[in-house]
Amino acid sequence: MLTRYRYLLLPFLLFMLVGCTSTESVEKKSEITISAAASLKNVLEEIKVNYEKEYQITINLNFAASGMLSKQIEQGAPVDLFFSADEQHFANLVEKGMLKKEDTAPLLRNELVLIAPKESTMSAFNDIHHINKLAIGIPDTVPAGQYAKEALENLNLWQDIEGKIITAKDVRQVLSYVETGNVDAGIVYKTDAYTTDKVKVIATIDSSLHSPIIYPVGIVAKTKHFKESEKFFDYLKGENSLKLFEKYGFKVVD
Repeated sequence: MLTRYRYLLLPFLLFMLVGCTSTESVEKKSEITISAAASLKNVLEEIKVNYEKEYQITINLNFAASGMLSKQIEQGAPVDLFFSADEQHFANLVEKGMLKKEDTAPLLRNELVLIAPKESTMSAFNDIHHINKLAIGIPDTVPAGQYAKEALENLNLWQDIEGKIITAKDVRQVLSYVETGNVDAGIVYKTDAYTTDKVKVIATIDSSLHSPIIYPVGIVAKTKHFKESEKFFDYLKGENSLKLFEKYGFKVVD
């Protein structure tokens, strides 16, 4: 009889043991998802490593053009924080209640630069008149592309070179087109140009020619991990993170 009960109890005890182990594992390691502009890839990957070492949490990073990411959030994508490369798409989500203003902050600034392949003979911004292909982000969804179009329009160049424009899904694709020589030049953020030795900066575009390049960050209203998201939100605004942003060429908003 005792032997029979032992056999009956053994599966039950194993089930309880596995169940407890799984529960402890879930409680021990939570995770959050951050949707961020492609231009933030390098610095956020370093911040992720540092943060995961310090805290028991997994950070999932989703990079794309800010316009595309904002649409994903509108459609209900399971995102906890949004780190945009422009204020327009970000403000749209605030207006729709998908981001609460009190859980947001303008954090970084950036600049636009004209770049060319390392071996290019381009040496000044005016050389743009003589090239065959210029890459920029898709203006409707890529903030860097919108800023580039604004600058070219304000310089009265857009109509002249529109036929030479090659559009890309995000600013990192623009950078790739220039690195590989598939285009003669491209317009990207200064921070993107810092990430490679395969391109050269021809000119920094005057900031008065386009809208201010501000990177706001905020907690998505429908997050199921508010405390964890708030903790990471505060970490991004902390001294260690701000030093890393500056290391990668960003400027911190005063």
